[in-house]
Amino acid sequence: MTSGKNGITYAQAGVDIDAGNDLVERIKPAAKRTARPGVMSGLGGFGALFDLKAAGYTDPILVAATDGVGTKLRIAIDTGHFSTIGVDLVAMCVNDLVCQGAEPLFFLDYFATGKLELEAATDIITGIAQGCEASGCALIGGETAEMPGMYHGGDFDLAGFAVGAMERGADLPAGVAAGDVLLGLASDGVHSNGYSLVRKLVEVSGLGWDAACPWEDGTLGQALLAPTRLYVKQALAAVRAGGVHALAHITGGGLTENLPRVLPDDMGADIDMGAWPLPGVFGWLMQTGGMEQAEMLKTFNCGIGMVLVVAPDRADALAELLREAGETVHVLGHVGGAAGVRYSGTWQ
Repeated sequence: MTSGKNGITYAQAGVDIDAGNDLVERIKPAAKRTARPGVMSGLGGFGALFDLKAAGYTDPILVAATDGVGTKLRIAIDTGHFSTIGVDLVAMCVNDLVCQGAEPLFFLDYFATGKLELEAATDIITGIAQGCEASGCALIGGETAEMPGMYHGGDFDLAGFAVGAMERGADLPAGVAAGDVLLGLASDGVHSNGYSLVRKLVEVSGLGWDAACPWEDGTLGQALLAPTRLYVKQALAAVRAGGVHALAHITGGGLTENLPRVLPDDMGADIDMGAWPLPGVFGWLMQTGGMEQAEMLKTFNCGIGMVLVVAPDRADALAELLREAGETVHVLGHVGGAAGVRYSGTWQ
């Protein structure tokens, strides 16, 4: 081979291959902890293998979901706190999978940045592994892309991809009927939707990320980085216990937009606003922006992160099962009437 006149390297162009290799070595122990039956390969190959038969499936249907964290990343970047957004990334994907009746099996991530910062990247991917472990999902691969000129000043982006499975005929929603009971599972805050509006309202308030949080202990930035709650194992336990006709993950669009996605076209939902308390974060956002209740309900989860549509004769037993699993359960109302979501009463 001939030597170049200027000897320019890839690192001088802004891409550090050694740092990428170091990151892979750092995250291998975290990824290894997510291993589950069916995993056939570790990190580092050109692809990842998964054996559905070894995972216990006889006649499986695959289900896939992809999502990101949105502009919540901006708060993580501005505050330098990266340990929770990996959990967000996993939750936004696997919580969707379980709504189809599927068990999440494996997860892949895509992490793109202008310059790879090892400590930040390690925190992010360790969080992804924690989310996978908590939802029984194996982290079997991903891509870390260092792209100078595309991202600036510490900016980065994340995308997640989850694949799950169910036995043929077990897909949800199924059997939703008038009179079915709506069980709402409490959220852990804003989760990962509506953050463009959240950031606008923080700007309006004049507070910085390091200011004391107006509704709980700690700083405002820390409170708004609370990760999305993982509902997978609890929801699957309820499905397997019998009587669950549908699940709705309450993300962007709130109860108003997400609940109708799992109801028949000719059916709606009647919800009692007095069935659950409005968490402090949403009260503060509502007051700061002078927002109408209807706008809140179609933008944020407003304290309900997942809704189970269940048979009336199974509602009490399923609510108890979910509470024993650590969930805060609220009986929100029932299925009935014409299409759409109708609200009555006021928040506690």
